[in-house]
Amino acid sequence: MNSKREVIKTAQTALGIELGSSRIKAILIDDTANILAQGSYHWENILADGIWTYSLDDVWQGIKAAYAELASQVQEKYLVELEKIGSIGVSAMMHGYLVFDKNNDLLVPFRTWRNTITEDATKILIEEFNFNIPQRWSIAHLYHAIINDEPHVKYIDYMTTLSGYIHWKLTGEKVLGIGDAAGMFPINDNTRHFDQTMIDKFGKLVEEYNLDWQLNDILPQVLSAGEKGGFLSEEGAKLLDPSGKLQAGILMAPPEGDAGTGMVATNSVLPRTGNISAGTSIFGMVVLERALSKVHVELDMVTTPSGSPVAMAHCNNCTSDLDTWVRMFIELLERLDLDVPKYKLYDELYFSALEGDKDCGGMMTHNYVSGEHVTGFIEGRPLVVRMPDANFSLANFMRATLNSTMATLRIGMDILTVDENIEIDRMLGHGGLFKTEKVGQHLMANALKVPISVMESAGEGGAWGMAILALYLNYKDEYTLEQFLEKRVFKDLVATEIVPNKEEMVGFDRFFEKYKASLAIQRAAVDSLPME
Repeated sequence: MNSKREVIKTAQTALGIELGSSRIKAILIDDTANILAQGSYHWENILADGIWTYSLDDVWQGIKAAYAELASQVQEKYLVELEKIGSIGVSAMMHGYLVFDKNNDLLVPFRTWRNTITEDATKILIEEFNFNIPQRWSIAHLYHAIINDEPHVKYIDYMTTLSGYIHWKLTGEKVLGIGDAAGMFPINDNTRHFDQTMIDKFGKLVEEYNLDWQLNDILPQVLSAGEKGGFLSEEGAKLLDPSGKLQAGILMAPPEGDAGTGMVATNSVLPRTGNISAGTSIFGMVVLERALSKVHVELDMVTTPSGSPVAMAHCNNCTSDLDTWVRMFIELLERLDLDVPKYKLYDELYFSALEGDKDCGGMMTHNYVSGEHVTGFIEGRPLVVRMPDANFSLANFMRATLNSTMATLRIGMDILTVDENIEIDRMLGHGGLFKTEKVGQHLMANALKVPISVMESAGEGGAWGMAILALYLNYKDEYTLEQFLEKRVFKDLVATEIVPNKEEMVGFDRFFEKYKASLAIQRAAVDSLPME
């Protein structure tokens, strides 16, 4: 305890803050990446005027609350005020659209990754760039706004992501980590900056609109892991800690996206390694050792935080529908005056899925709370469908519900492993879907037909990964990021692996074929039940 107190007092620490889709989390680590304290804040996106968004007021309320809980924990556990920190990093959901004018005022509400409204723009950009531009990407939202003559476009002075916005307010620096930047605009693998050839093509594409700005002028500066992202300003320190105890001048890492911090948190930054992040959304990423043979609109091409190319199959929907069902079960328990902790309810429901029929016994669910670009949906309608003679049980319902969180990801991953013959040495899982021991891991291994490993640290997620990137600032001259993770952070961490089972894989395949066929029902539901 005394040694940890001394580590905190002498600022041999790093702080990672990540804004996920349902939780804002702050984690303080020591110089060996062990967690000293943490805090969190739960929040939810809202659908306003057909746009999925978060209020920027909620952003800061959540960050302050998470930091305050962390600082309080430091005080209670170590009997010391948190005044100094060695380094800080901010991470957040990637993609989306945040644009500001010359007065630093937000021009339109934050458009998150969940929006699938830019199909008109992406079709043109993909053809122009010969590079996949997903609907979530910032450039897709920008071009969508331009070609739809949105009035705010002419006033744009700066465009960034959520992590870039927070970093800017904390430091005054308009910079972005390369992993997050790769979800704004394509990155050139050689220069490790935004692809200038494509920027020039975009300039010609929008010449007719007579804009007062050039794309280069409104994009952030791209930084790789280990580069300095600036220092916490006096104003930034007060934004984090309104009590005034936190001192300014703290070194800041480049802000990163949740994909990059997920790679770091699972030590998946080497070629032929990959990871699956499964929470509100789900995505699988594989670090490539060779280029793909062609453009695939189902796959994002992004990078690790150090700039290595990564193929990502990203799906907007994962556990949101499942969480809604759990809330209903909680409501039932409360009506029966039964006090069951939420974690226990989740565990029991997850474990029940393992008792279900391997093909879910005639049950089918769709978890599409929002649109899903991989399967071509702009909107989603969560569905439960069953055959009249289905084995309608809790076990089959939960197995179908969990399988549905993985089915769309399987479509994207098949392109990598089957169509492109990409080889994967290891795949690691992290995020809420893997919290219940071995259940999500077991089902995922059979869904994707690859061994899935989960580390002891899997529950820590992106905030821990971001803290590690902040810590890396002290070691960048000694190690590459890949070496730093292998030799200092993960050398003693244990991972448990589950390999696919032939009978279980066959069962999932039967479910999967019916799932793909039943997307026609999803299409009919979207058409028949319009948003009011």
